[in-house]
Amino acid sequence: MRISIVSEKLPKSGAIVVGVAEGGKLPASAKELDKAAGGALARSLAHARAAGKRGGLLEVTAPGGLGNSRVLLVGLGKPAELTVRNLEDLGGAVVAKLNALGESDATLLGSTFAGGPEVDVAGAHLAFGALLRGYRFDKYRTTEKADAKPSLKKLAVAVEKPAAAKRTYGELEKIAAGVFTTRDIVSEPANIIYPKSFVQEAKKLQKLGVKVEALGEKEMKKLGMGALLGVAQGSRREPQLLIMRWDGLSGKAQGKGKAQGKSKAAQPIALVGKGVTFDSGGISIKPAPGMGDMKWDMGGAGVVLGVMAALAGRKAKVNVIGICGLVENMPDGNAQRPGDIVTSASGQTIEVLNTDAEGRLVLADALWYVQQKHKPSRIVDLATLTGAIMVSLGRDIAGLFANDDSLSEQLIAAGKEVSEPLWRMPMGEDFDRKIDSDAADMKNIGSDRWAGSTIAAQFLERFVEKGTPWAHLDIAGVTWSEKDKPTVPKGATAFGVRLLDRWIKANYEAR
Repeated sequence: MRISIVSEKLPKSGAIVVGVAEGGKLPASAKELDKAAGGALARSLAHARAAGKRGGLLEVTAPGGLGNSRVLLVGLGKPAELTVRNLEDLGGAVVAKLNALGESDATLLGSTFAGGPEVDVAGAHLAFGALLRGYRFDKYRTTEKADAKPSLKKLAVAVEKPAAAKRTYGELEKIAAGVFTTRDIVSEPANIIYPKSFVQEAKKLQKLGVKVEALGEKEMKKLGMGALLGVAQGSRREPQLLIMRWDGLSGKAQGKGKAQGKSKAAQPIALVGKGVTFDSGGISIKPAPGMGDMKWDMGGAGVVLGVMAALAGRKAKVNVIGICGLVENMPDGNAQRPGDIVTSASGQTIEVLNTDAEGRLVLADALWYVQQKHKPSRIVDLATLTGAIMVSLGRDIAGLFANDDSLSEQLIAAGKEVSEPLWRMPMGEDFDRKIDSDAADMKNIGSDRWAGSTIAAQFLERFVEKGTPWAHLDIAGVTWSEKDKPTVPKGATAFGVRLLDRWIKANYEAR
């Protein structure tokens, strides 16, 4: 689907999309359209239940007097209360409806949607929502019938000031590209995306200016990464530690960040992702039902890749280091056994009592590496870490664990702005004692089944140096959606890309 922003005028063919306020009264800018249609739009609204209710969709097919296939009337609720998030959701809903109706060409009249935000901003965010919902991962569908495929080929968003709208939409497109990067790689099966092929995908970001390198098994052994390598030893796929760096600050720009501070402006923000490209559970093998879903146990790494793409795409004025621990967790004759003790890169020893609690082992060495090598000002890690977080928060909210209140508040605020909500979960000494081991410095699971997500976070915190602000996002419940949402089709969600892009832009980019 090709989306364009154009000057506002009534098209002579295709579908027309019009926003209608609560109460069903046509906006002034649509009166000419209704007149040409012989009043068909106003009559349809007069007979519609809850006309203009936000999200409501009413179609008027082939109205007389117009050469257009149909007019789609979209409920706005109270226009003055519309937020950019509402507009994005409406843009997504319009695309879904037009595809369901079989339309191939449509024009959305931006001025009819203007309320809270200015009309050019409104048009850009309508287009952004449409773009996000228009995503589809269908490369392996070779026998799908044509009428089952999305029909919409062109969507024009018509606004009064297209130049201003294009500027806003231009940056949003770069963020969408990051979202799609994540959705693509998380959607791929594990025979296509494994540690080395993930690295090859990351190298595509070099054309955007991202510096990319990867450490293999030999290099990680020299660094003492026994925790990460222990997870990988049951697989034929060589593990990788992917390092991506975006240096958006240079010379005069350094020191102007809102929150990084002059002395620390050049220090990178670190994003660390769990990249278990397939998780069988290892010797503590998972049950067969649902195991195929474990292709997306690398969702955290996928988000880090997408954020780096978004930041580089829009030339963000900030330094960010992205680290992904990439392994496959398999149960062959060389696999790690329950009861094994490994030594992490930090020197701390870990008794591995459950090989399916592997993500925290991978992150332990990745977290330690980024601190020792790159000295970040703060760290956010992301991981599909625990099923327990879904028991706590369901499938729409991610769990947030942090050692720093300010960092936590920033992330929560960013999540609210982009509809990727976080909920802060508890941590503390009582939880931490549950991973003390009689045989090693710690064990990788708690002594009972309670507070599993917090126990995992406490484990990770042992690998964060004192004084370093750190947050852990458990995205197990939000990485994959079983149903369509306004701007997120069923499948890989890329939850976290927009959140972290917004968090960085709002708090750390140079002005």
